[in-house]
Amino acid sequence: MTAVRVEAPRTVHSVIAPRHEPAPGEVLVRVEGCGVCGSSVPLWDGRPWFEYPLEPGSTGHEGWGTVEEVGDGVTGLSTGDRIAFVSYHAFAELDVADARACVPLPEALDGRPFPGEPLGCAVNVLRRSDIRPGQRVAVVGIGFLGAALVQLCVAAGAEVVAYSRRLYGRELARALGARSAVGFAQPVAETFERVLEAGGAQETLDLASQLTAEHGRLVVAGYHQDAPRTVDMRLWNWRGIDVVNAHERDVETYAAGIRGAVEAVVAGHVDLDRLITHRLPLARADDAFELARTRPDGYVKAVVEP
Repeated sequence: MTAVRVEAPRTVHSVIAPRHEPAPGEVLVRVEGCGVCGSSVPLWDGRPWFEYPLEPGSTGHEGWGTVEEVGDGVTGLSTGDRIAFVSYHAFAELDVADARACVPLPEALDGRPFPGEPLGCAVNVLRRSDIRPGQRVAVVGIGFLGAALVQLCVAAGAEVVAYSRRLYGRELARALGARSAVGFAQPVAETFERVLEAGGAQETLDLASQLTAEHGRLVVAGYHQDAPRTVDMRLWNWRGIDVVNAHERDVETYAAGIRGAVEAVVAGHVDLDRLITHRLPLARADDAFELARTRPDGYVKAVVEP
């Protein structure tokens, strides 16, 4: 099969790799496409904690496609089923996935790209946030995750204010239903019952802390992988806030989030066309990674398709 392999920072090559075989409890998937996650940007840039070259197809974990073969012991999935799945080598023509991490896609989504993992993450963040109708909610950081959360919070009946460094991010948030959108440089003028930090940076964590009202809930949804963080414990203590780390590692929780995402997209609560902005062939994975790094105006999410 053809796969792409990150050989070194900002260097990717197409390679011929051995065909995967599903183990018991797994399925072999013919990949239709895979999203490029923002968490891969440090890998693309090159950071000391990564080792190169990567395995073929890594770090693709936002895949969708059709079941090619079913391993022993798998029930509920059949050859030909179209699914979203969580795996780890989906920048390739084929990949294997734990059957528990596979979610069938309905006919309403036929022909449409569906990176289930990040959409499922957004749904799981919403669940951990305990959003209620009429609540005032701030979403800090408007990339793919933040933009999806804006839509989910609006659908849940919340009044949303978005915070983004980028003008394009603020414009997008307003188009997706946010009451207003604010730049990072503006002084904090109000606080919120729920604050969803979706930027994964010290700057977004600091701003989210300042925005959380007394006895509010600060939900850490951004992926903080690049360095230790500092927090203003005096502020957290004084305001008596709850802090939730809304990251999941349980495979069945992943799947539950993806199922919720399927329902949200079919119901029109999440507009995928506004979130998936760039579709490139697998052979241009380097361009997709570079788009994720530079985030030009108009960019939210790139997917690559074999």
